[in-house]
Amino acid sequence: MGGGARPCSRWWAPHPATVYSGRVAIRAVIADDNLIAREGIERILATDPQLEVVASVGDLEELTAAVERERPDIVLTDIRMPPSLSDEGIRFANRLRETHPEIGVIVLSQYDEPRMALSLIELGSDRRGYLLKDRVHDHAQLRAAIEAVVQGGAVIDPKLVDALVSGKARLADSPIAELTPRERDVLAGIAQGKSNAAIAESLVLSKRAVEKHINAIFFKLDLGAEDDVHKRVKAALLFLSATAPAD
Repeated sequence: MGGGARPCSRWWAPHPATVYSGRVAIRAVIADDNLIAREGIERILATDPQLEVVASVGDLEELTAAVERERPDIVLTDIRMPPSLSDEGIRFANRLRETHPEIGVIVLSQYDEPRMALSLIELGSDRRGYLLKDRVHDHAQLRAAIEAVVQGGAVIDPKLVDALVSGKARLADSPIAELTPRERDVLAGIAQGKSNAAIAESLVLSKRAVEKHINAIFFKLDLGAEDDVHKRVKAALLFLSATAPAD
């Protein structure tokens, strides 16, 4: 557990340059107070020539210093680290919104914690991801999540989507059921990350009609108090949970 900041573990062999096949590598910082967990993530990322681990640290203070020093493209951080072992990963991600908004963050958690996931997107969902740690062992899933976040997108673990709305979507009177067929079509577009203009084009509607449908959706889903970015994210979560196939 713990340990001082270091460039990388014994499994990581730095590449001689940060450009591969004409493409700049994604530079990552890993933060986890569990040394075995950190080295495991490094070992997985080391198999990808387009990823470079520039620092591996064990607590919040070391993470803050590493990010200031390295200015990575993305941070993969445990949700809990010293000094308090509470929500350091979430607080750090939210702090970066002010200091380095261009840096992406994927928070890793051993358990599905809906409250923490919502805290992560409280200040915006762009360049943020929340994954359960069992996803880390699947290189393809982890790589896809890293690319999506670095490119400005958002990634939320499917298991978290279910947990976030388990108290609502599984009820017979789920708010999704109150939507009209056209409103559901519009909501499906939101869940796919489409803009209002793209939704209008795909459904052959005017942009004004789409805006009216979206306002109705937000009202029926009781999202009126949120700003527009948060409304779209939470509406998408509700839709994805309600339409996901049963296990």
